[in-house]
Amino acid sequence: MTHPRAVRASLASIALAVGAGLAGCSGEDAAEPSFAVSTAADGSTYNSADVAFATDMVQHHAQAVAMAVVADGRPLDPEVETLKNVIREAQVPEIETMSDWLVAWGEPVPETMMGHGAADHGAPLSEGMEGMDADMPGMMTADEMAGLENASDADFQDLWLELMLEHHRGAVSMAENEVTEGEDADAVALAEDVVTSQGAEIETMEALLG
Repeated sequence: MTHPRAVRASLASIALAVGAGLAGCSGEDAAEPSFAVSTAADGSTYNSADVAFATDMVQHHAQAVAMAVVADGRPLDPEVETLKNVIREAQVPEIETMSDWLVAWGEPVPETMMGHGAADHGAPLSEGMEGMDADMPGMMTADEMAGLENASDADFQDLWLELMLEHHRGAVSMAENEVTEGEDADAVALAEDVVTSQGAEIETMEALLG
């Protein structure tokens, strides 16, 4: 098991990694697009890879936020509590940003499990997963979410970390694809930030799991 001091150092590095990732982001670093390019009303250009990235990542991020909600009130180690809050605070604004892009591009904003209002009405979040694409990398199935919701306090933390670790690995894979194939500078920049910030969080979770 990794020493708690090492874990805290890893958590602290996440904030630095996010800043560094944003500072180094540039759509100019992306490869030449291999998809037909469209022009938005504001004059920015985007392609189908950008649309697919935003559409999928809205749902992917929403599930991560739902996992953070499920962890609220559970007995967690301080480092895990901090990580849970970092994930939620980072991904909620990104969901809003990507949803705005889709609207600007004339594309539908996907329904998410958080959008069903299950959390507000006390219903299990696993019941709000109908219609979501569970085939995306790292996405939990409804059964996996139900298993997390019903896990005992003794088992919850490790299960949460294991599922979130796999979820993050999937997000990084999706973001790397956007960096390679995307056209929109802001979308590519966000994808680069996902690779950096969630990569740091992956290291933290691996350390927490030992």
